[in-house]
Amino acid sequence: MDAVNKFEVAFTRYLGPDGKPVSPVPGWAADAGALIPLYRAMTLTRTFDQRAVTLQRSGQLGTYASSLGQEAVGVGVASAMRREDVLLPSFREHGAELWRGITLVESLLAWGGDERGNDVAVPREDFPASVPVASHILHAAGVALAFKLRHEQRVAVCIFGDGATSKGDFYEAINAAGVWSLPAVFVANNNQWAISTPRSRQTATETLAQKAFAAGIPGEQVDGNDVIAVRDATMRAVERARRGDGATLIEALTYRLADHTTADDASRYRDPEQVKAEWQNEPLARLRRYLIKQGAWSKDREQALQAECAGQVDAAVAAYLATPPQPASSIFDYHFAALPPDLARQRAALLEAEAGNG
Repeated sequence: MDAVNKFEVAFTRYLGPDGKPVSPVPGWAADAGALIPLYRAMTLTRTFDQRAVTLQRSGQLGTYASSLGQEAVGVGVASAMRREDVLLPSFREHGAELWRGITLVESLLAWGGDERGNDVAVPREDFPASVPVASHILHAAGVALAFKLRHEQRVAVCIFGDGATSKGDFYEAINAAGVWSLPAVFVANNNQWAISTPRSRQTATETLAQKAFAAGIPGEQVDGNDVIAVRDATMRAVERARRGDGATLIEALTYRLADHTTADDASRYRDPEQVKAEWQNEPLARLRRYLIKQGAWSKDREQALQAECAGQVDAAVAAYLATPPQPASSIFDYHFAALPPDLARQRAALLEAEAGNG
């Protein structure tokens, strides 16, 4: 019996958990100073994340999905994109959104249930966080198809969780991307848990990356706690897509150190010893150790950065809490370019009732 084809999943890691290089870093990362913006972005993301959870617990924010332990995925992916590319994130890519230009206040408004938080100033064409699982992967294929039909050298970059790769939307999207050779990059943020379902019960495949082969596109795996590896793999995939060579699937291996969302209690289904062990792999400490070894970081700089990030978040929280709420009539204002007659009547009635109560 002859083999028709053979497939191989490559794995990339540059920094070990102790911050020591396990292989030579790529050229763009040779200057440790070039990594500081990535570290700053991850630190700001974690500071924002911690405050957002506190706000939710005190009833000042809606249900929130923490990115604790996964900051390298969002920051690594977004930092590899060009401004004209389009990001399609799921609900845990706060680092990617902040890197792309979404403000802290806009993010707080969105998680607070205020639609004005999704009307971002920059970047206007990036998609809002997708709470439905996997549906935005199809949107990414559509965006990439639009780029191809318009002959634009732009790339659609979509980030989603491991659970999304078990849904039909994922398979349909990567199949379309393969058939039409679309300029798209699909990033599976494999944090090992789809809410309470562990990775082992989601799929029988050894890797999620190998699912790409069924769609005729390359798939690779990276250490999702190594921001250098994430950024480098995404850079290669984005440039491959930009030059017309089609889509790529990247599986970023990481771990969800927090609950699924603030509405979840992961202690009901996870071994605390496993979570404790995974803290040894988290991305901020890993990069910080590397920067210190390279002489590019110090205790004083760390303290200054922590204070700076806390100040930024404090200012954003104050602005968010001081934002006047929208009128009740705003529930009609974000669904249609022109309201259908029945909804227009309801809106008018609501305005009249509000005026009467005033």
